[in-house]
Amino acid sequence: MISNQIIQTSIDELKTITKVDIYVFDLDGIKVAATTEDIEISREIITGFAASPADSQVVGGYHFLKVLDDSEVAYVLASRSNNDDAYMVGKIAVSQIQNLIIAYKERFDRNNFFQNLILDNLLLVDIYNRAQKLHIEVEGPRIVYLVETRLEKDSSGMELLRSLFSSQNGDYITAVDEKNIILIKAVERDASPESLELVANTIVDMMNSEAMLKVRVSYGTVVQELREVSKSYKEATMAMDVGRIFYAEKNVIAYSTLGIGRLIYQLPVNLCRIFIEEIFGGNQVYDLDEETLTTINKFFENNLNVSETSRQLFIHRNTLVYRIEKLQKATGLDIRTFEDAMTFKIAMMVVNYMKYLDTLEY
Repeated sequence: MISNQIIQTSIDELKTITKVDIYVFDLDGIKVAATTEDIEISREIITGFAASPADSQVVGGYHFLKVLDDSEVAYVLASRSNNDDAYMVGKIAVSQIQNLIIAYKERFDRNNFFQNLILDNLLLVDIYNRAQKLHIEVEGPRIVYLVETRLEKDSSGMELLRSLFSSQNGDYITAVDEKNIILIKAVERDASPESLELVANTIVDMMNSEAMLKVRVSYGTVVQELREVSKSYKEATMAMDVGRIFYAEKNVIAYSTLGIGRLIYQLPVNLCRIFIEEIFGGNQVYDLDEETLTTINKFFENNLNVSETSRQLFIHRNTLVYRIEKLQKATGLDIRTFEDAMTFKIAMMVVNYMKYLDTLEY
């Protein structure tokens, strides 16, 4: 049901324009909203009118009208004025509140529809039937963005997204838990990867600057039909998890750019342990010091170029070679060669994945 605050705001605006006082009551005669505290109406009058077949009634200078929801009485509205405008303004207020009820019910229905859609809780025939009733286009390219706010029960992020992306443009916003917001966005058929990433970066920047929220955004691939939206959602969810494990420094993660991290994420943990044991044997690789990790990462960033890596780390070339040879003695891998470098990179990603699984167990 529509909130009392929305009704209050609506009748306050009408009072400002028309100078007519408006009162809204529920079916038990309890005040829901009013433009003034000066009320001389008994609960018996309100409940009696609500139960009567009359559409309108005048009692003690108050014009009583019924606010309907699907032909059922939802509220009783009363208006009062020193001139003859009270009845007309009352009718306008009734019409406005009824339209608000319809709009909010539609939003709720759409929210429920998309929640069930992305969670695969709908049959194919139900998807098409409900989409038609809710005036949602069945065909058309869409993509799912997942926004992790890292704060529970914070509605500011969702409200900001609703101000950025409108359902009139085919964009819908929902949520299935308290930390993640889901944006189902309509896109152009020839949308480029750069334009999709731009949307994600815009969300990150706006959340940071407007709502003071530090967020991570992941997104799936573009799908062409409404029934495939759940596929894009699952991809975005995987991208968020994989990004959290292997690309923690990134605020935007695309499913299409996960690379080998996506493969490792889907490996059984027993297979991961066997792989690490085969590569490193009894050597301990879980606790490499920060200096060694920084050196390795920078070495990989520079495509195994010793000179460029030593320059960027502000160390002598021989110092870098010494660190690499020290790592070789500890692991048996010479990361100056492509094959060993690739093996070590994959192995460290597997190690990070296993560390992540260990945190989940606790």
